[in-house]
Amino acid sequence: MNVYFAIKHHSSLKNRKHSELILKTLETIGISTSFVQRDIEDWSTVRLTPVELMKASFSLIDKSDKMLIDLSEKGVGLGIEAGYAYAKQIPVMVIAKEYSDISTTLKGICTGPHFYADERDMINLIKKLFSQPN
Repeated sequence: MNVYFAIKHHSSLKNRKHSELILKTLETIGISTSFVQRDIEDWSTVRLTPVELMKASFSLIDKSDKMLIDLSEKGVGLGIEAGYAYAKQIPVMVIAKEYSDISTTLKGICTGPHFYADERDMINLIKKLFSQPN
């Protein structure tokens, strides 16, 4: 199984450690991952135009079995990616830190949202979500 992971992009990479923890958790349970910031942008060392970025994102989504979004922070790109995956009939799963605001439109196309309190809770949540049948 391949999971496309998405999270709010920050050029400062302030959420890199958090992203890497999610990716490592998925990979530890035998799931391969696709992540634009790591796989295409090489942690912000490669700069893409907006058109190139969306083409690369859509290409990775097309090769995925599921999409996982950490929506603790909103981002327009996350909504675009989720809508694209949904249109392609790729299941969209949403996790977020407790008390995060999840839009009603995203709630309408996803499994979840599933909330976590801290890193340990997030790891356990991801393991639980991906051990369940579709």
